[in-house]
Amino acid sequence: VQLQASGGGLVQAGGSLRLSCAASGRTFSSYAMGWFRQAPGKEREFVAAISWSGGSTYYADSVKGRFTISRDNAKNTVYLQMNSLKPEDTAVYYCAAALGYSGSDYYPYDMDYWGKGTLVTVSS
Repeated sequence: VQLQASGGGLVQAGGSLRLSCAASGRTFSSYAMGWFRQAPGKEREFVAAISWSGGSTYYADSVKGRFTISRDNAKNTVYLQMNSLKPEDTAVYYCAAALGYSGSDYYPYDMDYWGKGTLVTVSS
């Protein structure tokens, strides 16, 4: 599966952005999907994930209550709605897919496919 993330940009602190990740292929609904981010000089970290059905969602503590992950299997797309953005949210955001994954903990090594990333910059 190929993934293409979009929707990044420059926003002021307190603002909102919605990221999208479009997937190719006909088996999108078989993949758990996740969003990760990587800030300059830091390791890639988990942000949010959603099960293949959309029935379960998971969030990093740092974004809980501010970010919402969702998916539309008919459109082969996963979204990340980001509200109340903070300067520390500045990073390149990557979407990723894990075939048949049903766990509740998501690490980069759990994911099978990665998109190229989209830059989110939050100014103070």
